[in-house]
Amino acid sequence: METVTGKGKVSVSFLEEVMRKSGENLNLCYQCLKCTVGCPTAPYMDIRPNNIIRMIQMGMKKEVLGSSAIWFCVYCQTCGTRCPNEIHIGVLMDALREMAIEEGVPAKEKNIHLFHEAFIQSVRRGGRAHEVTMLMEYMLRSKDMMKGSLIPGMKLFLKGKFPLLPSFIKERGEIKRIFEKCQTKIKE
Repeated sequence: METVTGKGKVSVSFLEEVMRKSGENLNLCYQCLKCTVGCPTAPYMDIRPNNIIRMIQMGMKKEVLGSSAIWFCVYCQTCGTRCPNEIHIGVLMDALREMAIEEGVPAKEKNIHLFHEAFIQSVRRGGRAHEVTMLMEYMLRSKDMMKGSLIPGMKLFLKGKFPLLPSFIKERGEIKRIFEKCQTKIKE
């Protein structure tokens, strides 16, 4: 369904599609800005978290999926903790990233989609992210050796902050089932 505005056509169904994929009720957002004020990555985003929600409500699919903001969310959950209506923008941003990938919308930030894929693969393998293998996979796929990140990363490794071997959750079969279920929903 589409509605004609003064500036052209906008898709009203984008809101319903995003709410269905994310499970978040964006109709509850009344722009209190608590999500944006608490977001550690908001200063680096081209569109602030509260504005992403508003643009979704307005049906601005192309602008939202093409933004760099959806790729900057680090899923710290500060937004959902602060939101009086319990809207979890991290979940929303993840759904938007997946929608952008499905629709072939390239990320503005160089190789950020490869980092996202490396993170997802790390979780798929062991039920949680393992930084060392995740970063190794990213570096191999992107051919970006992150020269500026190697020294701080090595310091963290030497302090035991980055375990060499991954730890796996007990119910890895459950993780496999969740990923299979997600793949089924994407195909629907």
